[in-house]
Amino acid sequence: MPSEFINPAKDCRETDKMKSTDPADYQNTQRPIAGMPKDFPAGSYIPPHTHRRAQLTWAADGVMTVTAAEGTWVVPPNRALWIPAGTVHSIRMSRAVAMRALFVEPRLARSVASTCKVVLMTGLLRELVLEAVHAPLDDDRNGRMGHVEALILDEIRTLDAQPLHLPMPHDKRLRVVCEALTQEPGREETLEQWSQTAGASSRTLARLFATETGMRFVDWRQQARLAAALVQLAEGKRVASVARALGYGSVSAFTAMFHRALGKTPRDYFGTSAEH
Repeated sequence: MPSEFINPAKDCRETDKMKSTDPADYQNTQRPIAGMPKDFPAGSYIPPHTHRRAQLTWAADGVMTVTAAEGTWVVPPNRALWIPAGTVHSIRMSRAVAMRALFVEPRLARSVASTCKVVLMTGLLRELVLEAVHAPLDDDRNGRMGHVEALILDEIRTLDAQPLHLPMPHDKRLRVVCEALTQEPGREETLEQWSQTAGASSRTLARLFATETGMRFVDWRQQARLAAALVQLAEGKRVASVARALGYGSVSAFTAMFHRALGKTPRDYFGTSAEH
């Protein structure tokens, strides 16, 4: 198993099995940072909802896709997503997911971020999150756990990661293009070709991509392909099959894109092998 993954079954303690898996039980506890362990079967879907507290959601194993009004994030095990209190979001699981979530009191969460952000899961932060998950909800905050919680806040304030984020536009013409590419990221139409579908000139679409997503069309499409690749690889599909489905002419071209974005090849990232 790659070093960036933990074994959630091996790490699970007796306190984890005794804790509630209902997020509502973590919103009003006396503990300012409350950790919840919850495992999901492959294909699980949590419909749009909000929490009174901010949430740091992390898949110790598996891949989650989190969708909110401002966009979609793919969250593999080496990243977590910070979700501010009151943010409407939904979560879809690719393969079985071992979710480890922290719920943070709003007065503390204000010092972290007021919008969703991706957090790099270093070895230290993983261990801190697991300690918070293992701690009983009614534990006294004084002493060791108080220090753990303070260090968690310090880490998630500073450990920003390059997001696997697909910002979604508000303009209806551009949204037609983005939603089609989200459904079929391997499509290869140019902006000129998309202009007929969207009802706007290619120049207008290019301007809208820059102003509404902060990205060029080609970069947004590549991000869509990378997000789809992570989900499909997590589901156990072979690298060569994923490369073909996403419009890459060869495994090497796909692997080069993946490595540039994430610093690892698909084989190293997921332990999968390419077809030859």
